[in-house]
Amino acid sequence: MNPPGRTTDWRPGASRRALEARAQLLADIRAFFAERGVLEVETPVLSRRGNTDPNIESVLTDEQARRYLRTSPEFAMKRLLAAGAGDVYELGRVFRAGEAGRYHNPEFTMLEWYRVGTPYLELASEVVDLARACAGGRFDGWPVHAFGYRELFLETTGLDPWLCSEDDLADCAAERGIATAPLSHGEWLDLLLAEVIQPAFAGERFTIVHDFPPEQAALARIRAGDRDVAERFEVFLGHQELANGYQELTDPDEQLQRFERENRLRKARGQDPIAIDTNLVEALRAGLPDCSGVALGVDRLLMSLLDLDHIDAVLTFSADRA
Repeated sequence: MNPPGRTTDWRPGASRRALEARAQLLADIRAFFAERGVLEVETPVLSRRGNTDPNIESVLTDEQARRYLRTSPEFAMKRLLAAGAGDVYELGRVFRAGEAGRYHNPEFTMLEWYRVGTPYLELASEVVDLARACAGGRFDGWPVHAFGYRELFLETTGLDPWLCSEDDLADCAAERGIATAPLSHGEWLDLLLAEVIQPAFAGERFTIVHDFPPEQAALARIRAGDRDVAERFEVFLGHQELANGYQELTDPDEQLQRFERENRLRKARGQDPIAIDTNLVEALRAGLPDCSGVALGVDRLLMSLLDLDHIDAVLTFSADRA
């Protein structure tokens, strides 16, 4: 028993084995990209612009100067791409307020990379190649199954995500014992994907979900057709989401409209609007090359490599111990 007023919270959450595995994973990632000729870059962690996405909350560090810790290196990396940097990647810490749980910590390690002239589904395959290269053969026998988002929803829930109503989605959730406050159409889709579809994925398989509804485009390009689709993909390692990627939007006017729409939604939700990153918009106006990009959760990959079920076990000090 600890004496009164004394705790063991000073101890790291990660074991020596986990620390060694993290060091090896970072080295393996760098070796993977060195072999493929992708340049490692560093971009600012502190920025005058936050993230307008209402589902992601930036950490404000300086109220007077309005400086934020980055939620992703994406905007700065796209400015490098527009300046002619070519294929690039970054390994670094990112920050998101209010994220805590089994797979979430407010501070975590993200790997983000961009491939010029590479279609987004080829980039999804490269995510699988990377995971296998870093796993010492562990995932070599795992099959890769790719599903269109619409196909997956129809097969699992019987609902067409392009055509069903919010009431249809709410009824689907209620039938499966999922109770929540009223949600928007996109929020219902996210919930059902996370709570119904994702848990049904095979445990020893890579699953690629691609071609999302346009309302879930985020920063992805939208492809017109009988049903417009966002050229976006997610890669799952077993049951766990590992990476999220896009065929990148290159239209500056559409990007500006999306930022403005997100700020309107933030205001409707009672969230503070975020100053739009005009540097990114101007970079797109100067000319972002046709490219695809993806962000991968390094801590989640490490959890899978070590068969650990909580992110605290792969972090030296989680938010509760920092």
